[in-house]
Amino acid sequence: MVWASREVTVLFLLLIACNKDQVEESGLPAICNDGSAWTTGEQAFVEGTADWGLDTIAPSGVRVSAVDFDGDGWADLAVRNNMGGGTDEAPQHWLLRNNQAGAFEDVSESSGLRALSQGGATWVFGDVDNDGDLDIYIGVDNTTVDGANSQILLNNGDGTFAQGPSSEVALAGDRPYGAAFADVDGDGNLDLFVAQYGSAQDRLYKGDGAGSFSDVTADSGLTTQQWSNLSVLNNGEAHSNAWAAAACDLNNDGLPELLASSYGRAPNHLWLNGGGSFANQSVASGYAYDERMDWSDNQSAMCWCELHPSDPDCSGVPGPTMISCNTDADAFRWNHTYDREAFRLGGNSGGTTCGDVDNDGNLDLLTSEIVHWDVGGSSDPSELLMNTGDSQVVFERPGREAMGLTREYDIADWNEGDITGGMLDFDADGFLDVWIGSSDYPGTRGLLYHNLGDRNFQAVPVEQGIDHMRSHGSTVADFDHDGDLDMVVGHSRSRCDDDCYETGAVRLFINQSADVNSISLALEGADGSNASAIGARVEIATDSTTQTRFVDGGHGQWGQQDDLTVFAGLGSDCSASVTVTWPDAARTTQTVELGGGYRYSLKQGGELKVLE
Repeated sequence: MVWASREVTVLFLLLIACNKDQVEESGLPAICNDGSAWTTGEQAFVEGTADWGLDTIAPSGVRVSAVDFDGDGWADLAVRNNMGGGTDEAPQHWLLRNNQAGAFEDVSESSGLRALSQGGATWVFGDVDNDGDLDIYIGVDNTTVDGANSQILLNNGDGTFAQGPSSEVALAGDRPYGAAFADVDGDGNLDLFVAQYGSAQDRLYKGDGAGSFSDVTADSGLTTQQWSNLSVLNNGEAHSNAWAAAACDLNNDGLPELLASSYGRAPNHLWLNGGGSFANQSVASGYAYDERMDWSDNQSAMCWCELHPSDPDCSGVPGPTMISCNTDADAFRWNHTYDREAFRLGGNSGGTTCGDVDNDGNLDLLTSEIVHWDVGGSSDPSELLMNTGDSQVVFERPGREAMGLTREYDIADWNEGDITGGMLDFDADGFLDVWIGSSDYPGTRGLLYHNLGDRNFQAVPVEQGIDHMRSHGSTVADFDHDGDLDMVVGHSRSRCDDDCYETGAVRLFINQSADVNSISLALEGADGSNASAIGARVEIATDSTTQTRFVDGGHGQWGQQDDLTVFAGLGSDCSASVTVTWPDAARTTQTVELGGGYRYSLKQGGELKVLE
C-alpha cells in the first residue's frame, strides 16, 4: 500500500491547522488504490518472526497483546507464557517495544514490568487514570502463585510502570482467567470486569479515575450462586467456570454488556447492562449454550445405557460405535444424573470475541470451544453467534456448515482445541474475517477464514495464510505501518507430540495484501469519556457498505487484546465518512470525512490529525 510521505503529511497537518472545519467536512484527498478482496491462490501472509527478532527475544509465549504502551503510535507486544512467574534466568513474561524499523526490543526489565508483574498472566491495558497513557491490570492466580496478588500498574509516561494505589482487585483466592476494561456506567472512568475460573464469583470493579478500584459486584446485580441447584445451574444463575471475559455493547445503547466464557461444559454468562446495574440474559440470549440437547450420540452415554438399559431416557439409545464398554463407570466420561441436564450440554468455552461480521450495525460473537470426537453433537462448537438486533440481546446460531466455517479430519479420534480466536479484516475488503486458534491436541492448528459477505466464509489454505500449529493466543495490529493488518500468534507445547515446534516462541505473520485501501484512526477520549476511548463505537460508511468497529478493552483467556487503533479496510472505495460515538454518558458523536491511505488521530471535541 502507498502511504502519505512525510512531506505530504506535514502539508496536511498545516491544512488542518489553518482550516480545520473545511478539512473535517471535505476529508483529505485519498490515496486511491485498486482495492481487492483475497482470492484463492493469493499469498495472504508470510512469516516474519526471525526478521523481527521474535525467535530469540521471547523464547516462549502462549498469550500476546498488541498495545502502544509508550504512546509513539506503533503497536508493541506483551507476551506471556503461563501462570507461573518465572525467574530471572527463565522469565515467563515480556514487554517488547516496536522500534519502528522492523524489529522488537526487549524492555521487560527497563520498563519495570518484569519485577512488578509478580507471576500474573492475565494482562489487559487501558488508561485507568486518564492521563494519556496505557496502564495495566495484572491478574494473578494466587491459588498457584504464592505471595502475590492481582494489581493495577500505572504508566509513568516515560516507558516505565509503577505499582498503582491500593485497590480491591487484590483479592484472596483470586483465579482471574479473563479480564476486560469497560466504562459500564458512562462516568468517564474505566471499570474492570474479571471472570473467575473454578466456579467462583465473577467480579466487577468500579474505577475511581485515579487507578484504584472497588468491588461493586453485588451492588451491580452480578451476584451468582454456588453450584448446588440444578435449576440455578440450567438457568445460568450459578457461578461461571470462566476461562475468559469480554465487554461490548450488544444492543447499541452505549452501554457495554459483560460476558464470561465458561469452561467444562458450563453455561456462558451474558449480563445485560441497564446503566451500571445488570440483568442475567445468559440463557435468554442464546449465549449460555445452544439448543442441541440430544446426548444420545455421546459414545460414553451410549456405553452407560448399554450397561444400564433401565436408567431414565436410556430406552432407544443405540450402543457405542467407536469405544468398548466395561463395568467400570470411571472408564468413560458420563454422569447419567447430571450430564443430561442443559448446563452440561453446552460447550467448553475458551473465549469470546465481539465484532460485526455482516455489517448490519450489530456486534456478533465468535466463540472458541474445545470439542472431542466422542461427545457427539450436543457439545457446542466454535461458531459465530449472529446478533438479531433485539434490545434485550438475542443471538441466532446459523451453524458452521451454513456459514462455511467447516473443517475436515482424516482421523476418527479428532479433537478441536479451540481456546482463542479473533476477527480481523486481513484483506481490507470491508468485512471482518475469522481466526480460530486451536491448540493443546495433536494435529491442531490455527484456522483462517475469509469473509465472502452475506454470512459466508471460505477457508484460507494454510500455505497461503497462516501456517501455525497449536495456535494458542493471537493479536492483530499493523506492526509495520503499511496499511494492512499483521498477526502475532502464540504456541502451546501442551501434550506435545511431533507437531510442536522446537521452541514455544511466538510467531509473527506479515500481511501481503497489495493495492488495498484502508484507514487507521487512533482515538483519545475527553469531556466525559475515558482517555483510551475504550468502548467507542466507530461507523465507517463508504459507497459500498457501512462497517462498525469498537475499541476493545480486552477479551479472551488470560487477556487478549488487539491494537486500540481502529482499522478499516475500504475495499474498492477510496474514502469514508466516519462517525465516532464516544463512550460518555451523552453518547456524543463526531463525524469526519477521511481519505484512504492515511493514519489519523482524533481527540474528542478536538481536531483531526494525520500521523506519520
